[in-house]
This record gives sequence, C-alpha cells and structure tokens, in this order.
Amino acid sequence: MNSVIIGLGGALPKKCILNSELPESLDTSDEWIMQRTGIRQRYVAEEDETTSSLAVEASRKAMSMANVSPDDIDLIVVATASGDYTFPSTATVVQRELVVKNAAAFDISAVCSGFIYALDVADSRLKLGKSKCALVIGAETFSRLLDWNDRSTCVLFGDGAGAVVLRGENSDKGILSSLIYSDGTNVEHLKTSGGVSTTKTIGYVLMNGKEVFRAAIEKFNESLQALLSLNNMTIEDIDLLVPHQANVRIIEKLIASSGIEREKVLITIDKHANTSAASIPLAMSELGTGIFTKKNVVLLSMGAGFTWGATLVRF
Repeated sequence: MNSVIIGLGGALPKKCILNSELPESLDTSDEWIMQRTGIRQRYVAEEDETTSSLAVEASRKAMSMANVSPDDIDLIVVATASGDYTFPSTATVVQRELVVKNAAAFDISAVCSGFIYALDVADSRLKLGKSKCALVIGAETFSRLLDWNDRSTCVLFGDGAGAVVLRGENSDKGILSSLIYSDGTNVEHLKTSGGVSTTKTIGYVLMNGKEVFRAAIEKFNESLQALLSLNNMTIEDIDLLVPHQANVRIIEKLIASSGIEREKVLITIDKHANTSAASIPLAMSELGTGIFTKKNVVLLSMGAGFTWGATLVRF
C-alpha cells in the first residue's frame, strides 16, 4: 500500500506587494532584495483572508483535480505556524468549511518543514490502513508574524497555501520514502519574540540569518544524500527537486553541491517569497497536472527548531 498523490492545488491572497512597493523606511531596494534572496514579490493576506480561507481554497482545487468529494476524505492534516486561533486547530476549521463529516483533523507545527512532517504522518496512517484518503495542507499568513520595520525579516516572507490529496493504493507510485529530523539546540536561531505561555502575545519573527543560512545548506544536503542512499539512487535518477523556497542562494548552493541539473529544480521564491509550511505544496501546484509527467520527485525542507526532512514521491 502506497500513499499516492492524486490531486494538488494552491491559493494566494489577493494583494501582491512588489519589492519596489515596500515602505521607504525599510531603506532597501528591489536590487538589494533580489541579489540577496531572489525574491521579487510576495502576497499578503488582507483582513478578510485567513490561514483557513487560503487552505480551503487550495483544498478545493486539489479535491477537484483528484475528483474526490468531502465524503471521501477521512483525514485532514494542516501544517501551519500561523493558525486562525490558538485553538481549535485550523484543520477543524477547514473541515467545517469543506463539510467533511467523517475525518480526523489536526494541525502540525514544524514551521517551514511542516508540510513534509504532515506528509509523513498522513503517509503512515494510510500505509497502516487507518485512513484511506487524506487531505494534507500547508497554509500560512506569516505576514501577521512580521515586524514591518525589520528589514532582515519582513522582506523574506509571504502568505499562501498549498494542498494535496493522498489516497492509499496498491501501486508502485506514491510516497516511497520520508525522512524527518529535528535538533532543538537550535531553537534560538529562528523563533518568535513571544507566545501564549511566555509573553501572552503572538510575537514577531526573530532570525539569526547567518546561522539559518548555513544550517539550511547543510541540512538540505544531508537529507538529500540520506534519501538517495536509502533508495539506492543517484542524483541523476531525480526528475524534479522541490526545495523549501527560503532563499535562492541556498538553492543555488544545493544545485552546485549536489550536481543536479538546474532545469530539474523547481524555483518559485521570486513569485511567492518564503511561505513557510505552504512553500513546497504551493510550488508544486504551479506545475498543475504537469507534475504527473515526472517520475522521481524529491521534496526538501528546513525550518525553525531546527526541523528538516526529505520525501521521495513517485508519480
């Protein structure tokens, strides 16, 4: 039994902010941001848009592509660090809006690695026969965690959502391997300035940029090599690599160190900026049904905590 991706979809807020439209008080420029990050624009949720509303839009697109109804879904996992409420879970809000009546629904918090963590959990349940059809979502309104006076963080992030429908099938396709890791000694390098049980606020994003940059390169390479070794594959066997979209310079270094052809690497950070847990599924949704023409697809992530991981999907 394998967990086969049969549908995917993405959603973005209505408002797009170009680098040139950022506040003058940030003392930055399109050229500076592009050189350091590869970001040209980001989408920012307005008052009537929430993490759940973006998640629902992406989910409906994924379900339509998969040709499944709400009654077919028996598991909803939402990866997010910016849920609608402290509680209940955003997944239960999505469940209500989609009118999914017979499913377990919960959130996972692994920030930028959240989608890969959520895939791993859903894949495990499907392979064990505890679920049959899962909706796995990465969704964020990360802009609401930003200090818009902090140039080192506010230019990097955007909002969005991506979703996939997984179905358990007796097939040689689907999720073949999934590796997830964490090292909590790195908590201080990327976190918020507050939280429910500390400051009683949501806080703002704080980041040690140099350390995060270094770790991302290291963990991307480690998990990619571990995944290839586990599956007796070489870099030439990969048809598509979808890394977390945090910084184009990190991706460029991954391309150089791994030897993968640039044409096989999906890069969307210029369009969306860093959308945290939504980054990978949102990037995948850009390909639409074109992703089904690929064979071996590798997903890579690294996020706050640090958390990181890699997934091999066969289409």
